[in-house]
Amino acid sequence: MRPQVQWKLCWENELQLSDHVELAEFFRNTYGPTGASNAEPFEGSRSWAGARPELRVIAYDSSGVAAHMGVLRRFIRVDAVDLLVAELGLYGVRPDLEGLGIAHSIHVMLPILQELGVPFAFGTVRDALRNHVERFGRRYSPLAVLSGIRVRSTRPEARLDLPPTRIDDALTIVLPVGRPISEWPTGTMIDRNGPEL
Repeated sequence: MRPQVQWKLCWENELQLSDHVELAEFFRNTYGPTGASNAEPFEGSRSWAGARPELRVIAYDSSGVAAHMGVLRRFIRVDAVDLLVAELGLYGVRPDLEGLGIAHSIHVMLPILQELGVPFAFGTVRDALRNHVERFGRRYSPLAVLSGIRVRSTRPEARLDLPPTRIDDALTIVLPVGRPISEWPTGTMIDRNGPEL
């Protein structure tokens, strides 16, 4: 049986302190089991890890936040091609709801992306989520899961003990929104030109 959830679309400046506190706890509980360091960015009332989203889609049920996805419009560079995208990130489903189909309800984001007028949505996920993302793509959209692409991002904070950028070999997710997937530039390096969402 699929749980009943209510979806709420929020621009970042509409969130109250209580929303950030609730979301921070949600992320600590959701990301913490994947590794203690994954929960660290969400200490206190911080409800973002790297770049701050401009728009969030949040699902609530009787227990509070059930799922979340953030969006940030930005220009990325695929090899030498500059490209406007809506970066998708800060995705999570409360651990007690995983496997119940709620993740597929994230398709509520698709009409919002169309309203934003971006040609593509883009994001990265760890390889462990490949099957989950590919199932979502088959069910709701012509989502492409690309491997073998390196993604360079700036660190959220400048630190003296680390280089200012990092390179990840995560899976790249591309969702055509305003243009067909055939128009996504080919390349083996994506420059995010900012921190990961």
